[in-house]
Formats: sequence, structure tokens, C-alpha cells
Amino acid sequence: MPSISGHTKLAALLGDPVHHSLSPAMHNEAFRLLDLDYVYLAFRAPKESFEKSLMALKELGCVGCNITMPGKEMTASLCTRLSKEAALSHSVNTVIFRDGELDGYSTDGYGFMKTLENHGINLAGEKLTVLGSGGASTSICVQSAVEGAKEIAIFRRKGSKFEKAASFASMLEKETGCKVHVEDIQDYALLKETLSQSAVLANATNVGMGPLAGQSLVPDAGFFHPGLFVFDAIYEPRQTKLLQMAKDSGLACSNGLSMLLYQGAKAFSLFTGEEMPVEEIRKKIFPDA
Repeated sequence: MPSISGHTKLAALLGDPVHHSLSPAMHNEAFRLLDLDYVYLAFRAPKESFEKSLMALKELGCVGCNITMPGKEMTASLCTRLSKEAALSHSVNTVIFRDGELDGYSTDGYGFMKTLENHGINLAGEKLTVLGSGGASTSICVQSAVEGAKEIAIFRRKGSKFEKAASFASMLEKETGCKVHVEDIQDYALLKETLSQSAVLANATNVGMGPLAGQSLVPDAGFFHPGLFVFDAIYEPRQTKLLQMAKDSGLACSNGLSMLLYQGAKAFSLFTGEEMPVEEIRKKIFPDA
């Protein structure tokens, strides 16, 4: 990467927290490899000041930014234009500042689909089971439906957000023609039956990390079947209990590092118009992906 000058273009990460993010290392290494005069910085932006921070970056001439919690839904509301995936999920994780306006994109689902592609999996005409209904789940479901999945079963706990998830499922089914429904995660008989019909299981919850490390929403390996691909959006720890059960059962599986890499590659292309050198970045920044 050239020395920073008055011509250097800025891309950024905006959210709270951001100190743990691998995005600055990923993007800055890609800029260096391609000899692009860009720099990527992370800025902490709590919810109460998020909109001001986003607009400040726009006014300062930032080319674009990645959005993490707590600003994905807020950013979607501020954009002039939304990609199809961002509009369906009402969530934005990449913003491009163009002609004084905000263009919003959702690249997380793209990262998920590229992970499947790298394992030889095509979800078109297949059934997908997703654990959780938060932001990662929404992106995964939207991209899968847009790209031709036959059916998506979302399992989450009963509670105040269950109806919101059901409303999202109904909207997504109407807009894409993919059958989408929400079920109770504690209905283990239904979960087991659903998994027996699924090509892919994706955990999009935080069960398996932090205080919930060593736990899994799938009770045991008896819920798996030969040929099932198991994905866990968690990447710290690299191997969750769910992934360990999958490996012990001889199933192909992946943690969330690959999704993070490919969503970043999509954002990089939006920032620069260039293709990220993915394999070089994988080797240096994501050796476990």
C-alpha cells in the first residue's frame, strides 16, 4: 500500500464494538497486495451517535463503510437505494457513498453461499434449516431464498420475537416463492424430522461462543444424517460443540470465518471496483477458514 497522502481514499468499519474485528487487517492487506491507495479504519459508533458518525463519514468523503451492530437496520432506513437482499432483510452491512447519497447492500448472505459453493453445495431446490432469527439468520435466509432454495425452516425459542420472525418468514415466502416457516427450537422431534430432510444446517445464534461456549442447540449427533452439511456462523472459538459433533459424525462442516472472508470480498469490490485476492487473504488472515 502506498504511503498515506492527500489522495488516499478511506473505507471504514462502523459499529460497537469494533476492536475485535478482522476487517481492517483483511482490507488493508488486500489494498497492499493490489497496490491500491486506500486505507481501512475501524470507528466505534454506539447506537446513540451512530447516525451522526455515519453521516460524518459521508461528509468527509469516505468511499464507503461496513456496518456492524448496532447500526444495520438503522442504516437501511437511511439509504436512498437498497440492493434486493438489503431491502428484503431491511439490514445493511455495506454502504457506498455515491453522489451525496447512500447505497446499501447486504453481503453476509453472499459470504454464506460462497462457503457452500466451496464445499460443492448448491442450495437451489434444496431445504435449509437455520437456528436463530437474528441478523445473521436473516441474511442467510434471504440470500438462500433469492438463489432458489426450495424451503427454509427457521428454529428459534418461543418469546416476544417469535411473531416478528414469523412475519419475516411470511414476507420472504411471498417475495421469493421459497417456502419459509418458523418453528419452536424446543420441539426436538420436529427439529430431528426437519434435519432429516435438509441439505444444510446453519447455526446463526451465539450458542457455542462466549458464556455459551461448549453448548449446542442440537442435542446430539443423532439429529444428523449422512450428507448433511453443518455451518456455524461463529468463528471464535474456531470449533464449536456443534462443529465438533459434525466432525465426529464424519460430516463436512465450516465455521464462520469463510463467510466473513467472502462477505468482506464482496464489500471490497463495492469499495474499489477490484476483486479481492481471496486466496492470499485466506492464507494470511484466515488460515483456519
